[in-house]
Amino acid sequence: MFDFVGDRFNQILFSSWQHFSLVAQCLLLATVLAVVTAALVYRSSTLTSVANSVSAIGLTIPAFALVGLLIAPFGFGVVPAVIVVVFFAVLPILRNAVVGLTGIDRSVIEAARGIGMGRFRTLTRIELPMAWPVILAGIRVSAQMVMGIAAITAYVLGPGLGGFIFSGLSRLGGANSFESVVTGIVAVIILALVLDLLLVGLGRLTIPRGIRV
Repeated sequence: MFDFVGDRFNQILFSSWQHFSLVAQCLLLATVLAVVTAALVYRSSTLTSVANSVSAIGLTIPAFALVGLLIAPFGFGVVPAVIVVVFFAVLPILRNAVVGLTGIDRSVIEAARGIGMGRFRTLTRIELPMAWPVILAGIRVSAQMVMGIAAITAYVLGPGLGGFIFSGLSRLGGANSFESVVTGIVAVIILALVLDLLLVGLGRLTIPRGIRV
């Protein structure tokens, strides 16, 4: 095992960076999409219900099946990998963003409106900062989930550590097949822990102590 890792250390580092970069960039894009969507729908009970239903139903879609469906329109490479990761990353963040925004005490919002703040300023200066701890919790859940899903995108030749896993599984029983699978899995777990620690640090920097959850 140590010989396998030592012989391919640079390749593992490069694949790890690709994997982390894919997840981090998709997570950022998913956060923007989810928060914007939540901000558009949270004032309507009907649209809120639709958003929650989409989040729940979307999570039931097998990631591998979605990857396979995207081969026909987008082929192989980065594009289908990004679409799959962003799609699944949006779902937990959207649910938490809706919950965070709808859970704010209405008296706080009315007080902000009472001192002359418009709807947009109330959203950006009051509601989103108060909902941020709940949104960040959704981002952390999403990060852990899509870190594993990103490995599946190796099926469409997406970047990252999934190549080690699929390569090992395709020749299971052959030379270094087990080592290849274990290397990919362990590296994904380590990256997931690193990303979660970074998000915890982000929370410490961006959430006032009085509203931390």
